[in-house]
Amino acid sequence: MSKLLIVIPAHNEEDNIVQVVESLTRLYPEYDYVVVNDGSRDKTAAICRAHGYRLIDLPINLGLAGAFQTGLRYAADNGYDCAMQMDADGQHKPEYIPAMLQALEEGNDIVIGSRFLTVKKPKTLRMLGSYIISWSIRLTTGRAICDPTSGMRMFNRAMVAKTAPPSRKFRYRWVSAPPDRAT
Repeated sequence: MSKLLIVIPAHNEEDNIVQVVESLTRLYPEYDYVVVNDGSRDKTAAICRAHGYRLIDLPINLGLAGAFQTGLRYAADNGYDCAMQMDADGQHKPEYIPAMLQALEEGNDIVIGSRFLTVKKPKTLRMLGSYIISWSIRLTTGRAICDPTSGMRMFNRAMVAKTAPPSRKFRYRWVSAPPDRAT
């Protein structure tokens, strides 16, 4: 069995985080998780601390991709075989984790939990971006991905290593200058 880290990016999810983490840990205590608080302005981080949840608390909002990359870096630095994103809003069902993990262990690099395998994708303006991304992927790769914007994704070790930002201290160059001359 693979050593799995479930990364839960959370931005202003005080109303959902307890239900998400409690459901996950009740159903699958064998998997590790970490909540990445993405600069929330509500009580998300305080709730996680009060419940003793594993937490990475980002001081500013990096966005969903930045929060997930933070979790991937944690997975890479701590020897996990794979990592999974599961959104903190409660829309993803932890019951799908074993099937996704099995698909990963069968040799796939990335497994996407799709909302549209058994239900047809709605033809709405909101889904237009998803249709365009799906079409672009099929055109360039020949592979049909029906839910490319899904927030439930699992990566094997190689993909974690490629996707995680480098583990190093960042150096910033800065200078004080009048606003019209700042670089």
